[in-house]
Amino acid sequence: MARPSLREKLASSAVDTLHTLGFKGCSIQDITEAAGVPKGSFFNHFENKEDLAIDALRRYLEGARPDMLFDESVPPLQRLKNHFGFLSERLLSLGFERGCMLGLFAAEMAREYPKMREELRSVFETWCNGVEQVLREAQAKGEVDPRHDPAEMARFLVNAWEGATIRLRIARDRQPVDDFFNVAFKALLK
Repeated sequence: MARPSLREKLASSAVDTLHTLGFKGCSIQDITEAAGVPKGSFFNHFENKEDLAIDALRRYLEGARPDMLFDESVPPLQRLKNHFGFLSERLLSLGFERGCMLGLFAAEMAREYPKMREELRSVFETWCNGVEQVLREAQAKGEVDPRHDPAEMARFLVNAWEGATIRLRIARDRQPVDDFFNVAFKALLK
């Protein structure tokens, strides 16, 4: 098996480092030390820390299993539950220490880093569109009230999820996630 390149070491360690410390809470030195590479090698592979953060965000999202939303062998609402269930287990496995990287970067970077703001806008739009598609399928199958606007409902669910992940770090227990599931799947989407 080939050894990972310096760029790969930097990029993969940046996911964990940035997710743990945040963009403003870690330095390039922290990232290179976590990767076990010389600090000077950073600029051979990334133009700046923002570019590395965008790469880290994309890698983080690969692990978010968006494909679960489109598994047509599973009923639509169950797919939605499975998707958010997977995301919640991923966060809970970290011991309430980290929220969603999307929310973290949105809070820290959206104002001062236009490339990251555009990346986040695109990611949230793609995610909302995926949830909307599932909700439309659920409406077609009679699982969701047809009076609801699926696009608006999708944005609400994604926004509520992001709020729950922020609250998770404060509460340091699973209550925010449980509240999300109870309201989303027992009240709104019953």
